[in-house]
Amino acid sequence: MALRSTLAHWAVLALGSALLAALLLALHVPAAVLLGCMIVGMALALRGTALAVPRPVFALAQGLMGCLMGHSLQPQHLGSVAQDWPMFLGATVLLIGVSTALGVWLMRRQVMPGTTALWGMTPGAATAMVVMAEDYGADARLVAFMQYTRVLVVTLVSALVARAVLGPAPEGTASTALWAGASASGLATTAALVLGGVLLAPRVPLPGGALVLPLLGTALVQGLWGLEPALPPALMGLAYAVLGWSVGLRFTHAIALHALRTLPQVLLCIALLMLVGLATATALVLGTGMDPLSAFLATCPGGADSMAVIAATSTVDTGFVMAMQLARFLVVLVAGPSVARWVARDGAMDRG
Repeated sequence: MALRSTLAHWAVLALGSALLAALLLALHVPAAVLLGCMIVGMALALRGTALAVPRPVFALAQGLMGCLMGHSLQPQHLGSVAQDWPMFLGATVLLIGVSTALGVWLMRRQVMPGTTALWGMTPGAATAMVVMAEDYGADARLVAFMQYTRVLVVTLVSALVARAVLGPAPEGTASTALWAGASASGLATTAALVLGGVLLAPRVPLPGGALVLPLLGTALVQGLWGLEPALPPALMGLAYAVLGWSVGLRFTHAIALHALRTLPQVLLCIALLMLVGLATATALVLGTGMDPLSAFLATCPGGADSMAVIAATSTVDTGFVMAMQLARFLVVLVAGPSVARWVARDGAMDRG
């Protein structure tokens, strides 16, 4: 009877998630599958449904996400970063510095517990921040709430700005086949990177290893041997679903109420972060003569994947936009853990 009830709950979760994700996709909401699965999982958890994503399945989803992020690190984009590194570094450090200050402010005002505020405000890749935050003791549920609120707000504003400047985007012609681009060699590369990361992660003292190791591996095989993992929509959809469920199913009434109470402060911090991005974009336009929309999209504190979609459907310097977004993600990946440890130690000393 217990097994039948559990299977019924999983069926309800899968069906509800599919329906909501389809609606969000139709509305062009960023991270639609992940958000839909997280919301439905949260709704079931708040109704008392006891479900949990098995850890090996979660690790495989992390590995696929790592491959997706590593695939974005194309050599031509990294070349742009290397060529104009002072500009990239200055803009990146400024935005990360402000986000850290806002996170510390939220932490000191006890809006969010521990380093949760810091990880929640960090502009990088939202899913990566959620995964890494948990490994550093932050509350992944509240980090996800902050990260995806920021992604939604920033993406909506960026899309509206791009539409106002350029007019309606043309209909896309990209293939929507569920297994588009899934060659046998590409799938084999994906399997090797993901399984290798999952197996090595417990043996390597690296938080978020199941995500970070495939990310680094993907960047390495692309740069050295020109191999690219196959990441078809169907496979990535499953990974997004698992990541969304892993967060949503752990929500409680107390966490949900806390998220709602802190929404005004979170929105205020997002607005301030966007103003810093706008000021940085203005400086780039005045200092380099870059077109304003490219500078705006490059400095927006949204997700790199969302900015890539907007840039790809707009007449902007897509290479520059992706290079700036990826440079910020790389800095966060390297420096984020150290900053989190320093803030946590400083906060503990203040309380002492």
